[in-house]
Amino acid sequence: MPNTPYRLLRKTLLSLALLTCVCVSPGSAASALHFSFDRAIDGAAAPFVLASVRGLFRTEGLTVTTGQATSSVDAIGRVASGSSDMALADINALIRYRDKENSAPVKAVFVLYNKAPYAIIARKSRGIATMSDLEGKTIGIVDGDLAARLWPAMARLNNIKRDKIRTEKISAAVREPMLSAGQFDAVTGFSFLSAINLRDRGVPANDLAVLRFSDFGSEVYGHALIVNPKFADANPDAVKGFVRATIAGIRLSLKDPARAIDDVLLQMNGGSRDVELERLRAVLNDNIVTDEVKRNGLGGIEPGRFDAGISQIADDYEFRKRPSAGDIFDDSFLPPVSARKVN
Repeated sequence: MPNTPYRLLRKTLLSLALLTCVCVSPGSAASALHFSFDRAIDGAAAPFVLASVRGLFRTEGLTVTTGQATSSVDAIGRVASGSSDMALADINALIRYRDKENSAPVKAVFVLYNKAPYAIIARKSRGIATMSDLEGKTIGIVDGDLAARLWPAMARLNNIKRDKIRTEKISAAVREPMLSAGQFDAVTGFSFLSAINLRDRGVPANDLAVLRFSDFGSEVYGHALIVNPKFADANPDAVKGFVRATIAGIRLSLKDPARAIDDVLLQMNGGSRDVELERLRAVLNDNIVTDEVKRNGLGGIEPGRFDAGISQIADDYEFRKRPSAGDIFDDSFLPPVSARKVN
């Protein structure tokens, strides 16, 4: 659709709203909060975009500015240093960070992805339909990829002989191009990123096998809101307000994902409406609104499942001190379960 003067004006106004959401509740001073995404904005960021451009932060009395980190590790570093007050980051990257000596006591306060999106994305035309088919194949692995770090646990759980699988390290920039060109049989990645990006590159959907780790025994949680401990101590109401606004943004995304994507696209440099809508629907259905969330509400964790996930991480990581749920996650900023329920 060509950019009409009205569309350009709307995009400018919404972009300004996302960059700095000056949101003041009647009769109270705004709480200033800097938030970092862990990567560039796309359809999966809809709950936060909507919280900004539709006044959900305003309702909570928040002034929110945003930035973009390069990865979950970078986002955690920003929160640990205090350059960001809160961020979106993979909770398993946080678990590894907290195990380092002298790490800052950063904690998660709301789990966004109840199921981590870790997956192996494979070509059915290369003879792969399920995990056991990976033996004898070649997998492209991005250095530091979080899905790849859980692969040893997945192999053990599914009785796969890892020595019968060839792996090659690649950069993130060539992951989808190399798989689409047939240079690998499969790659590790996020289900709502690589699989959808590959379809956008012309790989037929019926030629893709998306082997979600959560379907093969993975117990780990995924991305979560994390907070700087000093900021949380000084501004507990701001953290609670951000969590409530996030929940409201999720609900709006669920109610009308197509309209949500229209707002997201105005924050992106390019982007296909169909691709980003598919991405949002995938992350909502596969990672956010799970059976556990339908039972217990958004944002929380089950300690027993968390501990099982720690055991799976330990397949590829030797802990200095094995963490408990309370070491990593602080549920005191969550609203009551009744306020976190979704259908």
